[in-house]
Amino acid sequence: MALNRCKNGHLFSEKKHGKICPYCNIALDREKVGVLEDPLGLFSETYLDELEDKKRVVGWLVCVVGPSKGKDYRILPEKNFVGRSPDMDIRILGDNAVNLRNHAVIMYDPEKNHTVALPGDAQGLIYKLNIDDTWDVVYEPKNILSGDRIKIGNSEFIFVAFCGDNEGFKFNWRDFDDA
Repeated sequence: MALNRCKNGHLFSEKKHGKICPYCNIALDREKVGVLEDPLGLFSETYLDELEDKKRVVGWLVCVVGPSKGKDYRILPEKNFVGRSPDMDIRILGDNAVNLRNHAVIMYDPEKNHTVALPGDAQGLIYKLNIDDTWDVVYEPKNILSGDRIKIGNSEFIFVAFCGDNEGFKFNWRDFDDA
């Protein structure tokens, strides 16, 4: 399988993801595909760009059922809009049952140190798995804890919290802001 490299050094399959890098949403420059003048410079530049981002990871969604099974999606502070469009914070590719824009919102509240799932303004629904293995539609903001399962489109995800008050582990980036 042939892989393409975007200008930031990310490798991806054009057959699977098209001509837009799924990591940084930059279109391929056809004249430079496969040309590597300074691979270490590309990776170093990408790493330094990531350090400049002030938003810190607060959790992840990990796909367990669906076309992107095994892929993880970073959750950042405040609102994370979910959809298939390149401008979404969490871009779920391959599942056409996920609306293009604003299918759902995963929001981390740094003041209360917890994460909630809520429906977006698109037509699609979001579900949360109950203790009795039934799916409930999320109509209003619903707290999600590490290990909770949610369904968006035809894909299912497990939420993994980094920040929050989880059993045996409590973390908030604010505790490290002065360090």
